[in-house]
Amino acid sequence: MSAAAGSGDAAVVDAVLAAADAIVADFGAHRTEAYFAGFAEDATFVFHTADRRLESRAEYEALWAQWEREDGFRVHGCRSSDRRVQLLGDTAIFTHSVDSRIELGGAIDDVTERETIVFALRDGQWVAVHEHLSPRA
Repeated sequence: MSAAAGSGDAAVVDAVLAAADAIVADFGAHRTEAYFAGFAEDATFVFHTADRRLESRAEYEALWAQWEREDGFRVHGCRSSDRRVQLLGDTAIFTHSVDSRIELGGAIDDVTERETIVFALRDGQWVAVHEHLSPRA
């Protein structure tokens, strides 16, 4: 993990990484309620697999439920690497590479992507306010 922050910011970087780690762990274990709790209600999402920007956590939750219902979607694991945190006051940008095991239609595949999650400090907690996911070459 590299951080674009001074040594005095180490505790803040650690707090952002803890929030990111919780999101990754909950995603990887398909713990949907805990996973979505890491995102603000007004968070936005841009996924290369979706045809539009999702304008809220509720919109993403509805799409997730549709994937489960129609495609048999399930997450079987997720690993984060090449992590970086950039601090910008009460905002933090977390970027990393993501390796996931995803089930669709009964088939389990390994998916490699890059992800950016923007966190905001709200009520003393780092909460995700934007996620952008791209395929990794």
